[in-house]
Amino acid sequence: MKVIVDAMGGDNAPLEIVRGALAAHKNQGVEILLVGRTAEILRAVEACGEKTLPAGVEVKDAAEVVEISDDPATAFKMKPNSSLTVGLNLLKDGVGDAFVSAGSTGALLAGATLLVKRIRGIRRAAMGPAVPVYGGHLILCDCGANAECTPEYLLQFAFLGSFYARKVMGVAKPRVGLLNIGAEEEKGDTLRHETYQLLDAAGKEGRIHFIGNIEANDAIMGGADVVVSDGYTGNIMLKSLEGTAKFLMKELKEAFLSSTRSKLAAGLMKGDLDRLKRRADPSEIGGTPFLGISRPVIKAHGGSDARAIENAILRAGEYAESGFIADIEANIDYMRVKPAVEKV
Repeated sequence: MKVIVDAMGGDNAPLEIVRGALAAHKNQGVEILLVGRTAEILRAVEACGEKTLPAGVEVKDAAEVVEISDDPATAFKMKPNSSLTVGLNLLKDGVGDAFVSAGSTGALLAGATLLVKRIRGIRRAAMGPAVPVYGGHLILCDCGANAECTPEYLLQFAFLGSFYARKVMGVAKPRVGLLNIGAEEEKGDTLRHETYQLLDAAGKEGRIHFIGNIEANDAIMGGADVVVSDGYTGNIMLKSLEGTAKFLMKELKEAFLSSTRSKLAAGLMKGDLDRLKRRADPSEIGGTPFLGISRPVIKAHGGSDARAIENAILRAGEYAESGFIADIEANIDYMRVKPAVEKV
């Protein structure tokens, strides 16, 4: 398994990216191809305590860097020798099995779509993060790649999320819910009404396990394994969850530091609190897949540290080995909306 890593993408590049990549290589035996400015990468390798590149770790030079200020839609074209563009082309050419970047989300999505290409028949690629909820995780698809959607897009997101939950997350029969303002079938706008009918039909055919509409609070309590949404609504849900988690952790910290008695209680509960903190930490997941792209592409958080990058690389490897893309290709005919036949 070889994972191509954008060494120059993200707020903490290249040091934390390189550190995480070396950790994934050392701890899991993943072959690594670091893409970026060679001199800077080698300095980062030395800073990690390695005098030379370990066997199984390579560097591909790329002189340019896609900056956060660059236009996401055209950055990969305007900077053809950037670490992001070079890395995606290497993935397209089969040099590696997956690509990981903590760089610009928009540029990565645009580059993946136009260079690596979508799976034939997939209308739009979607971001499908694994979100921690009560009892485990759910796949939120989409969470920001597509602000405006059609019912067919959401039908495909349901299949993408369901297959990913089964093949990569190990959920035997993923429960698919449509994010809505109520559980009743008639709730929501036209997009939700039309999507409900498509998902319900797919469920009755046994293609997915559709459980109907789901509200955000029920989803957070573990009511579904896959939550389908347009990217606009899904991103609001995701950011709300992230903010709530940070708020609760800060409130807990202040509560446990408020008195001598509470400090003693915190000491007794340290292990439980550490587990809770890890559950809410995005670094433990590592990255978000771009579902629907023909090769595995993983977006790590822009502020990723070495631990997050290591986990993103591990997720990329699991994704590449899962058979997910082959399953989507085999089922694409069930993920299309057939045009209505006009009555004569």
